Order: sequence, then C-alpha cells, then structure tokens
Amino acid sequence: VQLQASGGGLVQTGGSLRLSCVDSRRPSSNNGMAWFRQAPGKEREFVATIDWRGGSTVVADSVKGRFTISRDNAKNTLYLQMNSLKPEDTAIYYCATSLYARGSSQEGHYRYWGQGTQVTVSS
Repeated sequence: VQLQASGGGLVQTGGSLRLSCVDSRRPSSNNGMAWFRQAPGKEREFVATIDWRGGSTVVADSVKGRFTISRDNAKNTLYLQMNSLKPEDTAIYYCATSLYARGSSQEGHYRYWGQGTQVTVSS
C-alpha cells in the first residue's frame, strides 16, 4: 500500500476531524495531492487539492471555509482538517497522488489512491 489514510471516525454535527495520508513512495513531494470522498449511493467527488510545494490549494465549494488541506513533505504526509462537520460530509475519504506537480480536481490526473477512511457525522 503506497498511500495510507487514517483519522476518520464518528463525530457529531459541528465537530472536527483531522485526516492524514502517508505516502510511502520516495520522493512523494514532487507531486500534487488531493482528497476525494464518496458517500453511499453517490459518485466519488473532489474535496480539496494541493500542489507539490503546498503553496497552492483549491477546495470544493461544498467545504469551503470548513476544510483545510495541507502537507508536510518532510513527513510525506497529506492532511485534511475538517471543521464544522455536517451530516452531508459523511463519506469514505480517499487521498490520491497526482501525475503532475500541480493539484487538480480531476480524478484522471491521479495515479495512486489510498484505501479510504470512513467519516460519519451524526445529526
């Protein structure tokens, strides 16, 4: 497994979680990375992306102002800080490593995917 996601769990509405994703490849810091999510019965959707240096980020409108993506290249780790969680944020969250140095919201730009971590927000 090249990407290992963790940090999911059960939280109440308004709560917070921090997801982590460790990329075991060397070097991983040359690539953009992203978080996607898939809710039951729905297609996988883009959540947030970050470029290889961590200087450029984009988040989906549905999570803007609540979620923050970041990375620590020294630790080969990607993060997703999720605040003010809502029941509609319930999904399996996947991290992915891009083919390119920049971030992207397009699934086709991602080569490596983690196994996913479940986030459940209760109302």
